[in-house]
Amino acid sequence: MKNWKEIIRHKQFRYLDHSKENFFDQKAYTALTSFAIDDVLALSVGGKNTAPAIRLWVHPDTVVLGIPDARIPFIEEGVELLSEQGYQVVVRNSGGLAVALDAGVLNISLILPDVKHISIHDCYEAMVSFIQYMLRDLTNDIEAYEIVGSYCPGDYDLSIGGRKFAGISQRRVKDGASIQIYLDVEGKGIERAALIRDFYSVGIKGAETKFSYPDVDPSTMASLTELLGAKISVDGMKDRVLESLEHFSNMIVTDEFSADELEAFKTRYEQMVKRNEKIAGMQ
Repeated sequence: MKNWKEIIRHKQFRYLDHSKENFFDQKAYTALTSFAIDDVLALSVGGKNTAPAIRLWVHPDTVVLGIPDARIPFIEEGVELLSEQGYQVVVRNSGGLAVALDAGVLNISLILPDVKHISIHDCYEAMVSFIQYMLRDLTNDIEAYEIVGSYCPGDYDLSIGGRKFAGISQRRVKDGASIQIYLDVEGKGIERAALIRDFYSVGIKGAETKFSYPDVDPSTMASLTELLGAKISVDGMKDRVLESLEHFSNMIVTDEFSADELEAFKTRYEQMVKRNEKIAGMQ
């Protein structure tokens, strides 16, 4: 078992702030773009072509479904409900279930190499510890365990006082991994949770399913702003990410995508579009 600092500490780190930009001259920078980008970075890092990376991304009013969510009995009605509320719906290629993103949610992707020699568990632990370190001056009460009643529940839910503010997923591509966390920074976590609760209610209607979907209780979720009673912004959290990263790397670089990465992006983005054809047709 590796110490989390050993996993994160590297001589050079690539820092990519993709929270406000429109990439590669695309007409629409959506969550599909972000999942494709993370795949490309995992390939580059795993192939030793680039340094390990931390990538920040934000998408307005988007519900990201897990693969099982796309198979609920009345998926068309569930997607219609979300669309009527002004949310775009996409299906991701990493693990987990439905989560709600908006301008108050910061997503952080930690892209690491040599993961054939690092357990999935250790990669999750590294992300948990990095977030605890990043917020160490604000709280020592962040815990990682499954919050029953939250959306996208898992062993690495991050919570304070039993209320969840973040969840982690992981995707491995060859010898690289993208450990992705969403942080509910600003806004009302209870409203995000109510949206996902309603999606399942309309999309399942009490029908029997092979997969066990969460019975979402909105009171189990909150934003960091609500939990800490402090004014915390997404921009402020981005600053914390960079400041913390500087403690674990001798050099921070902000290299743009290479020609090879841009070419790989085209392929990965097309794969994400294909994965989402059915859902896209419902919106």
